[in-house]
Amino acid sequence: MRIAIVSGASSGMGREFVKQLPWFYRQMDEIWLIARRRERLLSLSDECMIPCRIFAGSLLEDSIYSDIQEELESEKPDVRMLVNAAGFGKMGTVTQIAGKEPGLQPEMIDLNCRALTRLTITCLPYLTRGSRIVNLASAAAFCPQPFFAVYAATKSYVVSFSRGLGAELEKEGIYVTAVCPGPVDTEFFDVSGKFPNKWKDAVMVPPEKVVHQALKDSRKKKPVSVYGMAMKAADLGAKILPHNLIVKVEIMAKN
Repeated sequence: MRIAIVSGASSGMGREFVKQLPWFYRQMDEIWLIARRRERLLSLSDECMIPCRIFAGSLLEDSIYSDIQEELESEKPDVRMLVNAAGFGKMGTVTQIAGKEPGLQPEMIDLNCRALTRLTITCLPYLTRGSRIVNLASAAAFCPQPFFAVYAATKSYVVSFSRGLGAELEKEGIYVTAVCPGPVDTEFFDVSGKFPNKWKDAVMVPPEKVVHQALKDSRKKKPVSVYGMAMKAADLGAKILPHNLIVKVEIMAKN
């Protein structure tokens, strides 16, 4: 049985991956959907072109991994694609966020980094030659982000982990792509809050285009997928300009 596994499937980028995957992989037998909101997964399953298997639960809890592991051992599927799309961010200074929601930033690290790593490790034995892993990072990973410090740091981890893992798996014919979008028009901002500067609103893009590009780049075995000229310019700028300068510009834009 050939399957894809998508975490964070109930909304945003994860949901969009589920909608587009059947067009990219016509021979897929099932998509396994992972997210907390069962009712949303059921609705998405009804819309999907191929059968879906639902795993409703939090990736911060052990039980969801036990359920997935049990199904993997039972079905022994060929996991053609793993999409790690679960994650969240919160804008504000580290001190401000800690004062209002003390446990939120550690939870962000746990979901964006630990859960992504744990799910990847759980699924790795079932990936075969030609399989793909797509990890949702962010353009925030390109350099430190004042007022978004923990989120940006978690996404830097995702890019580094993806590149390292990709190098390890290349000889086995398994390829890893870190997706680094800028602002995407999803429910992400309902949790994170609004950007402190207006230029980021100006480069907001629809999730459909980002996911389409990500799937194409994954097919091309690219280690990093960046959609749009604005974010490609930001990536280049972060490689050329001193990060201290970029951080100062970010602070000036906030003020």
